[in-house]
Amino acid sequence: MSSSQSTTPTAIAEVVMVKHEPEFLNKLVELGGEGILKCYQCGSCTAICPVTEDLNISFRKIVKYIQLGLKDRLQDILSNSKILWLCLHCGLCAEICPRGAGPGDVIHALRAYVIAGWRGKG
Repeated sequence: MSSSQSTTPTAIAEVVMVKHEPEFLNKLVELGGEGILKCYQCGSCTAICPVTEDLNISFRKIVKYIQLGLKDRLQDILSNSKILWLCLHCGLCAEICPRGAGPGDVIHALRAYVIAGWRGKG
């Protein structure tokens, strides 16, 4: 090995601490998003949603973060109401969902959560 070659790894994994907030999940269930408990992230809702491609988001990821109580991971979505308000509530996701999780209702619960925060009740 020449002196210019290094034995240290070229990439070091960054450890990121996240805050687990189970009350976030409970609040969304209270606001009408109880379907979040049924979802197993199959991706059917994302595949059929007419606005998902424009949003460049994964509903699957949103659901998983909610289920794990990782509110911090959703700050971009919670602070950028555009993403939440583009949902047409057309019902296609509810029709195709094999678990009857009501993905549109979860979006409505997230909207209600954001509005409560605006009003100081969140």
